[in-house]
Amino acid sequence: MRVGFPRLLTVLYVVFAAMAAEAAEPGVKKGEPNRLIHAKSPYLLQHAYNPVDWYPWGQAAFEKARKEKKLILLSVGYSTCHWCHVMERESFQDKKVAAFLNKHFVSIKLDREERPDVDKVYMTSYQAMFSQGGGWPLNMFLTPDLKPFFGGTYFPPQDQGQRPGFMTVLQRLSELWSEDQAGIMAKTNDIHEKLSEHLTELQKLNPDAVFSEDLLKGLPEKFLFGADQVNGGWGRQQKFPQPSHLRFLLRSEGAGRDFAVRTCRKMMEGGIHDQIGGGFHRYTVDPVWLVPHFEKMLYDQAQLLDVYVEAWQVTNDMRFRETAMAIADYVLEQLTHEEGGFFSAQDAQSEGKEGKYWCWTEEELKALLSETEFMVARNWFGFTAAGNFIDHSDPQPLKNQNVLFRADSKTHLGAAQKEGLRAAIGKMKRARSKRVPPSTDDKILASWNGLMIGSLARAGRILEEPRYLQAARKAHAFVVTKLWDPASKTLSHRWRENHVDGSQQSESYLYFLRASRLLYEATLDPDYLKLAVDLANKARDLFYDEGNGGFFDGEQRDDLVFRLKDDYDSALPTPSSVARLEYAVLAEITGREEFRTVAEKSLRAVAQTLKKSPTQLAASLTALEFMVGKPARIVIVGGNRREEFLKVCWSGLRHNLLVIGTKGPVSEFTGKLEEKVAGETTVYYCIGQTCRLPETDPAVLAGWLKEDRATGSEAPDRKPIIPPAPSPE
Repeated sequence: MRVGFPRLLTVLYVVFAAMAAEAAEPGVKKGEPNRLIHAKSPYLLQHAYNPVDWYPWGQAAFEKARKEKKLILLSVGYSTCHWCHVMERESFQDKKVAAFLNKHFVSIKLDREERPDVDKVYMTSYQAMFSQGGGWPLNMFLTPDLKPFFGGTYFPPQDQGQRPGFMTVLQRLSELWSEDQAGIMAKTNDIHEKLSEHLTELQKLNPDAVFSEDLLKGLPEKFLFGADQVNGGWGRQQKFPQPSHLRFLLRSEGAGRDFAVRTCRKMMEGGIHDQIGGGFHRYTVDPVWLVPHFEKMLYDQAQLLDVYVEAWQVTNDMRFRETAMAIADYVLEQLTHEEGGFFSAQDAQSEGKEGKYWCWTEEELKALLSETEFMVARNWFGFTAAGNFIDHSDPQPLKNQNVLFRADSKTHLGAAQKEGLRAAIGKMKRARSKRVPPSTDDKILASWNGLMIGSLARAGRILEEPRYLQAARKAHAFVVTKLWDPASKTLSHRWRENHVDGSQQSESYLYFLRASRLLYEATLDPDYLKLAVDLANKARDLFYDEGNGGFFDGEQRDDLVFRLKDDYDSALPTPSSVARLEYAVLAEITGREEFRTVAEKSLRAVAQTLKKSPTQLAASLTALEFMVGKPARIVIVGGNRREEFLKVCWSGLRHNLLVIGTKGPVSEFTGKLEEKVAGETTVYYCIGQTCRLPETDPAVLAGWLKEDRATGSEAPDRKPIIPPAPSPE
């Protein structure tokens, strides 16, 4: 029987309409393992004892599907994804479900964190097909040639009203496929062709596109549209931190900055912030930052470290500084490999229960604390006998659980109360450390390490905490040793247990480029700048769209049915957003015009987006500010007082200000400044090829920077400025 496509679309739209969700727990280890037991991904290993005949993403699965003419179930998730674990417990551990899958489908498990390029292809397909936001788990059904057929996110085990159960979906799909393979293949090819054409058209560069300072006008108001002015952040049902938004608003003035500071305070006081151990959970399921999904992601810690460092800079509120340091300390204590690299995430679950490690009952705390400690802790953290959290996805949820939060932000403690709270927190930390900990996703990603390295380098300098800078350098060395191939100048994406994957992702190159550049500015070690240049060159070869600007997510590969350039800064900035700033900065440091061309064309590629919907690409706005501004350079030359000058350079807010030396692949103009210095450490303050008179006193430089920040410019015209003597041609 031939099924008409409109009818097929209607039937399957209903079948696949499912709610998206996020959040972790290994599968039950019973019976014989499947082939995922040989994987390195912690997420795939969680499914290694499922009765489903899982394949990893690769040729073996593709060939089986083509040979046996079967649909592919591509199930995408990550190790700390809450609803991935719920679906595993309900469906993938079910022998009846597994038997049906094994007979009628080729089942593939994919860790989205290992192959973000593949995940992006099918998430985009899902969103285009169903006009829904998507989420994980992502369960896409593909034809044997890997083209998306239909899909959904989380499926319940049984039908729930209009929401079909997973077996209903599988049975109906199997029927449709057996009835009309040729028709479905033809319609799927047609959809794929139209979607490819649409995406190609979207990614084309408008030859008339320009960017200018006008795009920066009125931006804070656009960011505040739809913002929650009471609780901070954006969203009415659940809240994500959105660090790119916050960082942009912290650089603004007036209402925009005030809102960002308010949001930072609300997050800091809420349950999304681990009040005992530091660091932030992924997001909250409510609009008041109280009850989180408890997983902790490395990329969130990295970006929120930047946010809280900057919040401290603009407010001088020591609580923001303390929060920033608690984030960094959490990462160094809990997410750091002994050789220096940073692990990816910490799970929401322990002992099969979400939040069990993080939450408390009032009875536990009564038994643990003295009466005085208990009273001050209850007033401070807001716990009650009934609790404030229950996991409704758990058939046997824990009862009376409390997520700790700052119950009354206006409370001021006396000396005795402060001592009681300090003692209570100490006891709670020790007690929690004895619990069964949540599992750690210990794979090391070049991309997320790049984010954390850059943030730690900045925090080490700005907070004057050398151990953070040291940790950044150690982690950078780890990634270079394990994942960088100096011969081919390629950067692999993932390392785990001495195994390096063969995947190269643009986010790895571009995030690690940022880390290398920031470490260069923090230390003036020319090796970091050399690596940044190598990464920029290779990323351009592998991922850059020469004709249209911007960077594709992945390489040109046979297992990608189309290539995408991400166009939305969500939990992570897009690779292209990072590239827009980094290539502009490298052009300023090295004098290489080809880097400037990459930055300019990549900005032109999104000029219309920045005009119509700037919040979509908040991280790109930093590049826009840099490109339309007059970036200044402090060049530190010679002598033995470099560290003193570096401390001055990194003090206070820095907008469009670069700190560089004269060694390594710097511009010819910068390199020649060294010839003018003999003996003492000297600084030049330059814009373009015009510099102030050289200075050897760090206090004078500090005065320049203070004065420039007060006037809003990096090098005021009223200061004496001279051009260096031209070099002979």
